[in-house]
Formats: sequence, structure tokens, C-alpha cells
Amino acid sequence: MRHTPIPNLPTKLYINGEWLEASDKATFDVTNPATEELVATVASATPEDGLLALDAAQIAFHDWAHRKPRERAEILRKAFELIIDQKEELARLVTIENGKALPDSRAEIAYAAEFFRWNAEEAVRNIGEVSRAPSSGARMLVHHKPAGIAVLVTPWNYPAAMGTRKIAPALAAGCPVVIKPASETPLTMLALMPILEAAGVPPGVVNVLPSRRSGLLVDTMLRDPRVRVVSFTGSTEVGRKLLRSAADSVINPAMELGGNAPFVVLADANVDIAVEGALVAKMRNLGEACTAANRFFVHDSLYDEFSRKLAHRMGAMRVGNGLEEGVEVGSLVNSETRTKVVELVEDAISRGARVLTGGTVIEGPGYFCPPTVLVDVPASAECFKEEIFGPVAALTRFTDEDELATRCNDTEYGLVAYIFTEDLRRGLAFAEKLDFGMIGLNRGLVSDPAAPFGGMKQSGIGREGAHEGIMEFLETQYISVEW
Repeated sequence: MRHTPIPNLPTKLYINGEWLEASDKATFDVTNPATEELVATVASATPEDGLLALDAAQIAFHDWAHRKPRERAEILRKAFELIIDQKEELARLVTIENGKALPDSRAEIAYAAEFFRWNAEEAVRNIGEVSRAPSSGARMLVHHKPAGIAVLVTPWNYPAAMGTRKIAPALAAGCPVVIKPASETPLTMLALMPILEAAGVPPGVVNVLPSRRSGLLVDTMLRDPRVRVVSFTGSTEVGRKLLRSAADSVINPAMELGGNAPFVVLADANVDIAVEGALVAKMRNLGEACTAANRFFVHDSLYDEFSRKLAHRMGAMRVGNGLEEGVEVGSLVNSETRTKVVELVEDAISRGARVLTGGTVIEGPGYFCPPTVLVDVPASAECFKEEIFGPVAALTRFTDEDELATRCNDTEYGLVAYIFTEDLRRGLAFAEKLDFGMIGLNRGLVSDPAAPFGGMKQSGIGREGAHEGIMEFLETQYISVEW
């Protein structure tokens, strides 16, 4: 395996502000998905390392929790500025370890930084209330305290943003964290640590434990009584396992899990606007997102025009190494992800779907998959039942709008849905029929640090972003008093 090292790249565990080897000296390799070349060899944390990180977080907790909110806010604001200053270097690192094209990586770093700016403002708005009990006449004082140590577990599809979306509100609330980044993409999170140091985050407040022994490491930490919050973004399957572990210690869970997003084009929609929205909802981040449009329901009267225009636009997108300027579609993260996407396409075709563009395997090196549009996809196709997590748009037509909401809701997931219509009243009425936590109405993008991100049903528990995001790391305390 060829090796293309990056100078001065952190590759060790980050505990209490120090770079450490794993306690048993174990390591694992990180490769570039576009070239299959070795990028770095990274320390692989053990359960003992996890307990060491909890020790550091516990020591740091008291001081950090008792700092003035404005002091924490200024540190978060400085982190935002430093990340923006290093946006290009961080974006290139994301592309190298994740495979996505540079435009996607640049957008991710900007999004990741924004969580620090937003939560810098939230840190000073931890506002309680005072009221009088109607029956007893006693005063009721309600305020919010930092919950304690938070264990954060993040996925590979957004190596920076999924971490900062958790770190920033936790720090704003006064909580120290131990973060376990995905083993496919640990380098970006490690690279953020010198930035947080420079911003003024004290040792022990943020600890990073890359590891190939994720299950045992996280389970050990969740069985430690010092851990009070677990925040996870990833598959529903893994989320269920973490919920079981969290239940034993009654740890507050924040779960952002899988999705199966419907993309609805109603009969009165503007086709060109809908196509532009589809390109964002489907192709943002190469389709490797829980918010990616998965099932396209297009009214029969617009179906042929929409599918033709979408296929034309997606088929024209340039595929290649994400580091090359002009490339719009980079590599999928690994061979397993590409194999799954290929199998879903083949399954749909075997059930009667037709390919308008793409659908073929691109030979390596690299785990590339062409933008693909499938039409006349039957409801029995596997790609209508599970996340595709790749650049494949699966289309079907509808005529009965009353039945459509039932078809959209026919999934265990309820994260996000997209609706396109020229009639705002009609769109809002249809949105209320959907069991999804977020709705993009005439927009292909819903993610925003100022918005409550989260889903219904088996798409998760709790919300990230907005004011709700910081509340996941706070405990409400009520004091009864008379004066």
C-alpha cells in the first residue's frame, strides 16, 4: 500500500491536553478512499484509555462548569474564527480521509464552525425563571445546571460537523466531553484539537479517542457513573445498542439515527425548482447523509419531465478524486459502502426499475459510484426500505395525493421529508400529514445550526442545534423557597 503522509498531522489519543499512545500501543490505518493509499496510522484507544479520559474530564468539570457563561462564550467564538481561518486546510483533510469532493468539504467546515458561533451565543442564554406556586404561595426558582461528562460518538460522513454539533453545545452548557470519532475518519477531529487549545479550551474539557474497538470502549465508558450524557449520530441499529447500555446507568441519551427521506413533487410544482432542490437533497455530500432524499414520489403529470431533467443534470456531474478542482462527485468512503449501493441498484433493476443515467461500476483505485437515476422503482425494492447512502435517486410516480402521505410514512424512520409545490397552503397542509421531524418545503436543505435537528420514530431521540441543542447537556433544578 502506497503511503502519502501529511506533515504534522496528529495521530495519537488526545487526553487531558496531551497526545498519548494507546495503553497497549495498538494502532490502525486510515486510507484515502479515492486512491486507496495509506494516509496515517492512528492510535487505537482501549477501554482503559476511556477511563483515563473520564478521569481527565471529571477533574476539568468543576472549573469549566463554574466559569462565567461569557468566558465560555468567548472561547467558543474564538474557535469559530480559528476554524474559518484554517478552512481550506481542514477541507482538504476531510476530502483526503472521507473521499467527498472539495466543495462538499468546504461547505462542511463552514457548517462545523458555525456550531461554535451559534453556541457562543447560546452559552449566555441559559435562562431560568421565578414564579409563585398557585396553591402554597411559595416561590419556585428553576434553573439549569451542567449535566456532567458527555460521551460523544460520531459517524464518518461528516468528520468535522457531526463532532462540533455536539462539542459546542456541551461546552456552552459547561460540560466536558470524551469524543469517539469514526475509525474511517478520525483525522479531522484530531486536527481540531490544536485549534480548540489555541481558542482557550482547558485540558481535559475535550478528549478524543479514535479506536477500532468502538463497541467495548464506548460500552465501558457508559457503565461509568460519572457519565451523564451520551450523544450519538449514526445508524439506528447501533443507536439501539447504545440505548441499552445507557439504560443500565440511566444516562440521558441524545440519538440522531437513520433516515429514509421522501422527496415529493406535487402536481402544481415548478419542475425546474424541484430538480434544483433534488440535486441538493440527493447529491449534497455524495448522498452519504441521513438527510439525503431516498424515495422520490413525483406526480404522474410531471414525472417524465422531472426524471428527464434530473437525469440530465446528475449525468453531467464530474466524478473523480475530490481534491481535483471541478470534481463534483468524489469517492464513497469504503468498499462496503459502494458494494451496498451497487446491490441496491441491482435489486431495483431486477424488480423492474429502469436506469436513466449511471448504474455502472467505476473501476478503481478508489470507491467511486456514478450519479444514478432509477425510474419506475417498485415499492418492493430494497432502496425504498433502507438508506441508500450514495448518489442514487430512486423515482416512482403517484396520482392520488391522499394516499401519498401514507406511502411517505410507510417506514420506521421519520427524520426529514421534502415537498415541492407552488401552493404554500397546500404544502403546509401536506407537511402536517407527515411523521417526520423536519420538512424541507421547496428547499433541498434543512440543516442549520439555528434549527432543531432531529427526527421522529426510530430516527432518534432529542434535538441538536437551536436552543434545544444546549438543553441536551443541562439538568433542570427547581428550588422551593419562601420569602
